Amino acid sequence: MKQPLAYVHPDAQIADNVVIEPFSTIDKNVVIEEGTRIGSNVTIMEGAHIGKNCKIFPGAVISAIPQDMKFKGEKSIVIIGDYTVVRECATINRGTAAKGTTQIGSHCLIMAYSHIAHDCTIGDNCIITNACQLAGEVVIDEFAILGGMSAVHQFVHIGKHVMIQGGSLITKDVPPFVKAGRTPLSYFGVNSIGLRRREFTNEKINEIQDIYRILYQSGMNNSDAVERIEATMPASKERDDIILFVRSSKRGIMKGYIGNSTTLQE
Repeated sequence: MKQPLAYVHPDAQIADNVVIEPFSTIDKNVVIEEGTRIGSNVTIMEGAHIGKNCKIFPGAVISAIPQDMKFKGEKSIVIIGDYTVVRECATINRGTAAKGTTQIGSHCLIMAYSHIAHDCTIGDNCIITNACQLAGEVVIDEFAILGGMSAVHQFVHIGKHVMIQGGSLITKDVPPFVKAGRTPLSYFGVNSIGLRRREFTNEKINEIQDIYRILYQSGMNNSDAVERIEATMPASKERDDIILFVRSSKRGIMKGYIGNSTTLQE
């Protein structure tokens, strides 16, 4: 259902039961799948593909060209999965020649005033809280939660099931299953509450805690700690996920807690 005061380009592919409210603009080369609702004053620019049963709130801008001086007008896209919510005035830029695609998974919540830059990849079931700012080519794995007004440096990788404290400056990779906070950003323990909500057993959570005790509290450097984890901890998906994350980190992982660092409000 398109309101008469909305503009939809004739080449846009809009499912029959999509709702588009007044004063919104839908450009060419846009696909919006069934059940999605587009609020008023939304701008969806060329190259957007929005999945089923999404909700886009007023003022959001999706698939604007990248804020990247290297961008030369190349074809690129934004893909948003099913059942994802984009709240008021959030902005999601399309990709560049680097990857070509900015991608957001299904069942995500992108809260108001957040910015997701070019070529970012966000997994399923993530929450990007109010006014978070993601630079280009950030990767966030599934079930991660970023606290409000957090800023993420370009190329950073944030692991799955991570909880990051509001107001954080994230310049290093954050390995999976942990809480991160303080200034500078550092290990704050395992995200045990989040893991229990997702039906991880106490035994599995204890295993993850034992792995991070070696990584962050043994006094070894990361390479030696990973070798110790591999040698002493039984093989499991979670163990291997952590080992692979640390070994493949390009920016390096965040540090353990530094006792004299400035703490933020917890």
